[in-house]
Amino acid sequence: MLKTIKQATLGTLKTSGLFRICENSPWRQRRLLILAYHGVSIADEHGWNGSLYIRPDLFRARLQLIKNSGCTVLLLAEALERLRAGELPPKSVSITFDDGTYDFYQQAYPLLRGFDFPVTLYLTTFYCDFNRPVFDVICSYLLWKGREARLDLKQVTGRDDVKLDLFDPRARQTAFEEIQRFVRDQKYSAEDKDALATSLAKQLKVDYEALLERRILHLLNRDEVKLLAADGVDVQLHTHRHRTPLKRELFLREIEDNRRSIEAMTGKPPSHFCYPSGTYHPLFADWLKEAGVESATTCESGLASRHSDPLLLPRLLDTSGQSSLEYAGWLTGVSAILPNGHRPANSAGHST
Repeated sequence: MLKTIKQATLGTLKTSGLFRICENSPWRQRRLLILAYHGVSIADEHGWNGSLYIRPDLFRARLQLIKNSGCTVLLLAEALERLRAGELPPKSVSITFDDGTYDFYQQAYPLLRGFDFPVTLYLTTFYCDFNRPVFDVICSYLLWKGREARLDLKQVTGRDDVKLDLFDPRARQTAFEEIQRFVRDQKYSAEDKDALATSLAKQLKVDYEALLERRILHLLNRDEVKLLAADGVDVQLHTHRHRTPLKRELFLREIEDNRRSIEAMTGKPPSHFCYPSGTYHPLFADWLKEAGVESATTCESGLASRHSDPLLLPRLLDTSGQSSLEYAGWLTGVSAILPNGHRPANSAGHST
């Protein structure tokens, strides 16, 4: 109901000419829209999780809308510098991708390059070296992929004689949480988790080898990162293991491991950061400053201004469920001034 009302409101505002007034206003020119993406589907990932993945044709349509709207697309670092100086061009937009999954290389970047749009890639680096599917997300994906099956948890975890019909989303969530709890309790290594994922796929009769061949839910490998960086992709910090510990030493280690790995691949020391899964804590600000981080982006919807906290910058997380009218509303700035225009956006994530 709320979505229907919002759509109707935006339609009325567009027809009345408010979109054009807002997008050409000094208010909009003093603000930066930072767009956030996670993945562009290689296969059916958008069907599994539409908040993380969008179809290639939808992503192309988004880029076309940016172009047709006359927006100026800037690399994030340049955009933030010009925002602080009060020198943003009209309708400024920055495009960011989180995590650095292989589909960025195969699906998203060729489209971005075709439009000649620069992009910032927030890269988490552990799985660049251990180049297998990221366990948390592949586990969730396998449970969805095998949703016609009945899962015997005892065969996967060796515990809890429980059988779940995976057609029910609640059963899939129960299975996911139990598997996550099991690997934490057992202190599984990345190799152990990968073996468990292989076993889970076998029980669910999902062709795991086909997923490996297409590199579904893999991260970029080191050579791919080097190629992208050499072609102008701005690679920035996202922690090494996609997690933000609440202990200073561990948090700083995540940043340092991440920075060292990125610099080795790109030849450039990264200084901009994105909170994994959008999760932040008041403790992080001082630690990020200590680590020499210049900016940090969240998954909270809004437009950034000169008055925004540079370590709590808002972004618009684009999803499969967002209409082109809603998206256009954000490009113009209208959506940011509507009720609930500045709100938290849920962002699933992964860790090692």
